[in-house]
Amino acid sequence: MSRARTRVSAPDQACVDAVDLARAAAGELARPGEPGEHLGYEGEGDRIVTHYFACLDRAYRGWRWAVTVTRASRAKNVTVSEAVLLPGPGALLAPEWLPWSERLRPGDLGVGDLLPTADDDDRLEPGFTETDDDADRQMIFEYGLGRARVLSAIGRDQTARRWHSGEHGPHTPIAHAAPAQCSTCGFYWLLAGELRQMFGVCTNEYAPDDGRVVAVDHGCGAHSEAAVMPPPVDQAMPILDELRFDMMEEEAGSVDESASEELGHS
Repeated sequence: MSRARTRVSAPDQACVDAVDLARAAAGELARPGEPGEHLGYEGEGDRIVTHYFACLDRAYRGWRWAVTVTRASRAKNVTVSEAVLLPGPGALLAPEWLPWSERLRPGDLGVGDLLPTADDDDRLEPGFTETDDDADRQMIFEYGLGRARVLSAIGRDQTARRWHSGEHGPHTPIAHAAPAQCSTCGFYWLLAGELRQMFGVCTNEYAPDDGRVVAVDHGCGAHSEAAVMPPPVDQAMPILDELRFDMMEEEAGSVDESASEELGHS
């Protein structure tokens, strides 16, 4: 069997010759003098040809004007079908559009901003049901429940990975230079729930991570057992000899007492 051949018709000559018509159409959309040289044409179908012109606007470097012309069957006049500005090879293009939920980065949320959470967020799962009894509500609150949604297993795993690989995990210069891990520090306060196995909060006001969540294998130089303060040295009481005395020679003063010169005192 032989492969079927498709017949490609030659571009319509009348449309190919309509360069001036296409340039005039591009000039109506562009600024005066901006459509540049004719870059060529391309056949789009029967009696349909697209002409390309260089765009001289410095804001659209690498773009080109595309003007499509056509004519009806057995008609002599060529008309403009479409004129647009299209990017050419190597043109400067805007980055691909992304929804706000994918563009958001940690730290973007400011004062007064509201961040909605999707109903199907896999980081959350339904929480404990509400109760009317005050005693039961207090007990549920102590366990951290009583909320519409709580952290799911996926959310806990993502949180643990993010915290452990961040600035307060073990893979930082300050953690490598630390004398011991946070898990053995007296200022290390354990979290509640399953995350307490890997994380806690630093409570040392002199530590760089004070008030932040740190991993058990994190560390810094403010470890409670890093350095033991030396015991204070008791100063010896001075010894005074009250039974002896030294003779002191009287030194001559700067004023001659034997002189009768008045010193100006009343």
